[in-house]
Amino acid sequence: MESISFKRNKYSIIMKKKIKKEYTNGELTIVWKPEMCIHAAICVQTLPRVYNPAAKPWITIGDANTEELKAQINKCPSSALSYFMNNEDYNVSESKSFETEIEVLPNGPLLVHGQLKVIDKDGNVDVKDNTTAFCRCGASNNKPYCNGAHINNNFRD
Repeated sequence: MESISFKRNKYSIIMKKKIKKEYTNGELTIVWKPEMCIHAAICVQTLPRVYNPAAKPWITIGDANTEELKAQINKCPSSALSYFMNNEDYNVSESKSFETEIEVLPNGPLLVHGQLKVIDKDGNVDVKDNTTAFCRCGASNNKPYCNGAHINNNFRD
């Protein structure tokens, strides 16, 4: 599913495509939002038989069971990967709540684990329900979120 958002600046209207891909095994659906991905590669390291960036499609959901998929997705530091159970209504406000934890990754982003509401400089609200990676290096073009720019910029603590 793709949506297009418009952002006005003082000179023109900028169109930005929001891409969202869904992969299902019938029981669970994986949702992938590529613009949020920081390329930490935890998905590939955890379940290489499911996630192969060189393949098309890059996610082969049938190569792992639902519990393995859920456990891996819960480790995604950027929340680019999320999931919902096909037989349940999913609502962020009804999801499990857990204590907020903040983790500083060496030479990388600030991870906030837990449910939170992020309000950007324009007043747009984004609800996060897992782990959110915030930029610490200042080079992300997706601020306040990390987009992996720290890798190319050799950001060091």
